[in-house]
Amino acid sequence: MKKYLLFFITLTMTISCGRFNKKELDTKKDIRIVSVSKHLTEMLFALGKGHDIVACDLTSSYPDSAKLLPTVGYHRALNAEGIISRRPDIVIHSNDIGPASVLPQLEKVGLNIKAFAGANTLDSAKMLLSELGKYFGAEKQADSLNKKLDDDMQIVLAAQKNVKDSPTVMIIHYGQANNVYFVMSGRNGAGDKMIAYAGGKTAHYDAKGARQISAEAVALANPDIIIATDFGFDKMGSAEKFKTIPGVSLTNAAKNNRIYRFEEHDLVYFGPRSGENILKLMSLIHPTKDAVKK
Repeated sequence: MKKYLLFFITLTMTISCGRFNKKELDTKKDIRIVSVSKHLTEMLFALGKGHDIVACDLTSSYPDSAKLLPTVGYHRALNAEGIISRRPDIVIHSNDIGPASVLPQLEKVGLNIKAFAGANTLDSAKMLLSELGKYFGAEKQADSLNKKLDDDMQIVLAAQKNVKDSPTVMIIHYGQANNVYFVMSGRNGAGDKMIAYAGGKTAHYDAKGARQISAEAVALANPDIIIATDFGFDKMGSAEKFKTIPGVSLTNAAKNNRIYRFEEHDLVYFGPRSGENILKLMSLIHPTKDAVKK
């Protein structure tokens, strides 16, 4: 109780004294940034601005340096108090944050807030890198990152010519509670696009609304390959143990030992490393293809 009372008093003094009164920022110089969108965090690090980030959300897990930063909550359940306590010059997000009260709270104390777009496609990722580079004075770095992404995708496109089959693929995030599945494919998101680039096709399943589905739906979808995100795979401990998950054990993927671990943050948005990540996927989907060799 004392802790919250002290924060309330401090917050009241902050507002009354105008400590966070908005001012024109020179974003091309070193400033204190709180990033609450994982793709923005990765891109800022790639642009050489990681040293300016003073806190991030819990989903910002790349690069490893981001994991060492103070966190301000899950991006849909942010802690306004935690953000304010970091005394940021600017808070950046991508219009997918919550709760609904958090932005008004931050605006009330006078924090600078800037929204950037998502990165659900290659083109949108490149546009976002250019926008971030221009805004934070790292245009040359952005151009270099975009060129590398283009070069990597040329390798991907060349590799596609040698792909003859198209196995069905399902990306599964096995959640905190047992027997809870969150399927990250089948909704035309970044993961689906990466599967297609890698020469696979998304396994079909019947589920509406939320991505959570049942063991029966996984078995009925019967993917040839399961891409297990790092959390669920590590929770189970191995591909053999992942096979024992209800529904998974009945799939072709389990029967043919085609369950592979993949970092979740490499599948949910496009960014500077997406060409490399697609090539990794291709090497799993088509392990004997010379196409994936650089």
